[in-house]
Amino acid sequence: MPRDHSATAFLGVETSLTGRRWIGPTAENDRLSEAMIQRTGLPDPVARILAARGIAPEDAEAHLAPALRDLLPDPLSLRDMDAAAARLLSALERRERIAVFGDYDVDGAASSALLLTWLRQMGHRATLYIPDRIDEGYGPNEAAMATLARDHDLIVCVDCGTLSHGPIAAARGADVIVLDHHLGGETLPECVAVVNPNRQDESGDLGHLCAAAVVFLLLVETNRRLRERGRQGPDLLAMLDMVALATVADVAPLVGVNRAFVRQGLQVMARRDRPGLTALADVGRMDRAPRAYHLGFLLGPRVNAGGRIGQADLGARLLATDDPHEAAALAAKLDALNTERRAIEEQVRAAALAQIETRGTDGPLVWAAGEGWHPGVVGIVAARLKEATGRPAVAIGLNDGIGKGSGRSIAGIDLGAAIHRLAAEGLLLKGGGHRMAAGLTVEADRIEAAMDRLAALLDRQGAAQGETRALTLGGLLHPRAATPELIAHLERAGPFGMGAPAPRFAFADCRIVDCRTVGDGHLKIALAGDDNLRLDGIAFGAASGPMGAALMGHAGARFHLAGRLDLNHWQGRSRPQLQLEDAAPA
Repeated sequence: MPRDHSATAFLGVETSLTGRRWIGPTAENDRLSEAMIQRTGLPDPVARILAARGIAPEDAEAHLAPALRDLLPDPLSLRDMDAAAARLLSALERRERIAVFGDYDVDGAASSALLLTWLRQMGHRATLYIPDRIDEGYGPNEAAMATLARDHDLIVCVDCGTLSHGPIAAARGADVIVLDHHLGGETLPECVAVVNPNRQDESGDLGHLCAAAVVFLLLVETNRRLRERGRQGPDLLAMLDMVALATVADVAPLVGVNRAFVRQGLQVMARRDRPGLTALADVGRMDRAPRAYHLGFLLGPRVNAGGRIGQADLGARLLATDDPHEAAALAAKLDALNTERRAIEEQVRAAALAQIETRGTDGPLVWAAGEGWHPGVVGIVAARLKEATGRPAVAIGLNDGIGKGSGRSIAGIDLGAAIHRLAAEGLLLKGGGHRMAAGLTVEADRIEAAMDRLAALLDRQGAAQGETRALTLGGLLHPRAATPELIAHLERAGPFGMGAPAPRFAFADCRIVDCRTVGDGHLKIALAGDDNLRLDGIAFGAASGPMGAALMGHAGARFHLAGRLDLNHWQGRSRPQLQLEDAAPA
């Protein structure tokens, strides 16, 4: 619900050690959460989360246990779904040759693997084609589509294709189905079906779906038609682990059916039935049941690594394989590539930050471009620029006079629409995306003009105001209240991610019992209230910042501390831990 930023800062923190103003629950939220407690008996912190999300007491239980059967939309509510399902089924029955053309990111890999797995379980082997990020770029290209068309009867483009008029026209002799979620143009390519909740003639009600979710809906509809013919299709619920991975990694908002996809997908993943995800969890040393955090920050980056700096199809092959030995080999390769990717990213990030500091960070857009910057890391660097400045950001790598870039947006600013308009105006060779992320290709001598125009378009949306430098807190807790039982209750309100942030709580007037640097610049602390009960905390990457300096040099001073609660698993034991995000002198 809207926050009154003119109200008194929570705990009086106008400017914290990280430069943020603390915003606490409103009086209205207090009233609604109290009513929630009286009606449901839920703990106060959980009631506050639900009240802040606008959940009525009578809907609380359904929200805490989202059921896919209740939230799954009718696949036929999407345009062209009928034609897509009919054509896929007919290709299966006629034993036609099928190719899957996917994007090289996690959503594309998971979408491809979903379709490949479903077809394999129906006794049909399909061809996988993932374009090379550097040599071919994003989406279908004419050469690849023409080649695939010579040897296949049906090409299914997943997580791409909505704007690919020319390449799809080049697939002469083959039918094409597009399953996508990127913003559509005024016209669609001529093919059997374009199933995309973000087509301009769609209502937008399902615009929050990632491409893997669109593929899943197609398979739901195809399975239904199989049942009508007396045949049993593959177990789709067992494939929700891939839908969950794609949803979180593609930063789709965790609302509506997306919550159910991720909640139930995490349960499927915990069974460790999919060789690829099991091997990836093992190389990532994931020693606990998976959570949305692991999908976004441990598994997702590794699946992405092949498309960023290695062989583009590694991620999709890993997710699709049913061979544990192949899965182990692919996971090891992706893990090594991810380590290499981090080193490349750090070099580009430092150069990009230097550029934007020179150019200034007060406008509606920050951007940087550099010769030889690896196209596989510019998206991550754009995200880092956005985080550092609170502005939409674009990072562009130049090679042979052509720039390939990626952008990341802030809440309330539709970057994909602006990039699409630039492409339509001819300032870009091509470009597209969705609200929070977009890609572009531009001639080097037109970068300045394109970025000036993009800044103007984003300024009209209010991007110059930037993201509010505020920390929103769900309430006040005492260290003794941070119990495993409370954390279990809070987890029921998850999964947490885009559109459903994990709750943050403040701990007031705490003593710093212990504070030291651990690992790669992390801050390990122990805090206590007046009753001397301790709560451990960790602040990732904070040791060298102002918060680290203040806490390590506390000299007995007391602090208000803020962050998210979690369980720390170590040597077979689980203890409550505060993931510390901010602090202020008490």
